Amino acid sequence: MHFVDPSREVLAETLLAAGPDAPTLCEGWKTRHLAAHLYLREHSPRVALGLLMTSRARTSDLVTEKLAATLSSPAPYSRLVEDFRAGPPALSPLRLAPLDEAANLAEFFVHTEDVRRATDRWAPRSLDGAYADALWDEVVRRAAFLYRGVDLGVVLVSTLGPRHVAKRAPVSVAIVGDPGELLLHAFGRRAQALVTFEGQPDAIALLDSADIGH
Repeated sequence: MHFVDPSREVLAETLLAAGPDAPTLCEGWKTRHLAAHLYLREHSPRVALGLLMTSRARTSDLVTEKLAATLSSPAPYSRLVEDFRAGPPALSPLRLAPLDEAANLAEFFVHTEDVRRATDRWAPRSLDGAYADALWDEVVRRAAFLYRGVDLGVVLVSTLGPRHVAKRAPVSVAIVGDPGELLLHAFGRRAQALVTFEGQPDAIALLDSADIGH
């Protein structure tokens, strides 16, 4: 099943409901910055290149900031979110379902929660089983890269049953949670991810201070 299109809808609705100046979990960004980022990564080759190449990241950030500055009032913000909702340009490779899934499934889930969980009152969403399975596949695919800065073994344990060894080491920590929560933790949203840990206290403390998701 293809989950990116409904995920895009949920993300767009979440951004519209929040408005242009709501907080997000992305450091230094309000919702208008996040909306600008989401739009530009699909419509601006300069921004897309900056996301892939560290040497171009500064240019990408400047373009995002410039667009976000034009979105402080509701009307232009809403128009841009609607443009994002419409999807990538007609000739974009992201029109191909496999590439769209690889690029956007985790991105859209995490950024939806970046808006939802930046407020004082939120609750985890109840996810369709097939969608949860797809998020589990995503965290398994990405885990070795996202936890590469952790000087420990990392074992991901889904509450739905599967386990995945993301990194091997003499001392390991198991991270336990629903697939979406594990994905959020792996992407560095550790304070908001509803996960638990199994392991030695000093190892858990080391994991808590490690660079994750970058």
